[in-house]
Amino acid sequence: MLSQLVYVSNRTKSKASSEEIENILAACKRNNPDLGITGALLYSDQKFLQLVEGKNDVVMGLYDKIKKDSRHQNCVMLSYTPIKEKTFPSWHMGSKKFNTNEIDYKTNISAEDKLIFSKLLSGTETDGSKTKEIIQKFFK
Repeated sequence: MLSQLVYVSNRTKSKASSEEIENILAACKRNNPDLGITGALLYSDQKFLQLVEGKNDVVMGLYDKIKKDSRHQNCVMLSYTPIKEKTFPSWHMGSKKFNTNEIDYKTNISAEDKLIFSKLLSGTETDGSKTKEIIQKFFK
């Protein structure tokens, strides 16, 4: 069964430098194809927001590993849902850096969507469909 997991965490600056972010993304591109993992990583100087999709047991194993990773603090699962098809089927891990103060969306975004994104970053939004829609707007 396929599932989709979205989490937010605080970025540990001393352990997650810009160079380290590049290392993370390179490891995703190297390891995720064999695991059947796809998704998207949004990150700022303070936060990680990631959508991961793949087989249920693989996704949960990856999340357990992320929670123990010293580059993350206060990891919060925002949503975990079964899916019929992947949102990012060809992305072994898409990524985009964002500035928490000036978020650059690729599409028009409503005031409601901005509020939902704020809730995502604070770990209080748990509506999986809204979460996925907001993350997609960074890439359209």
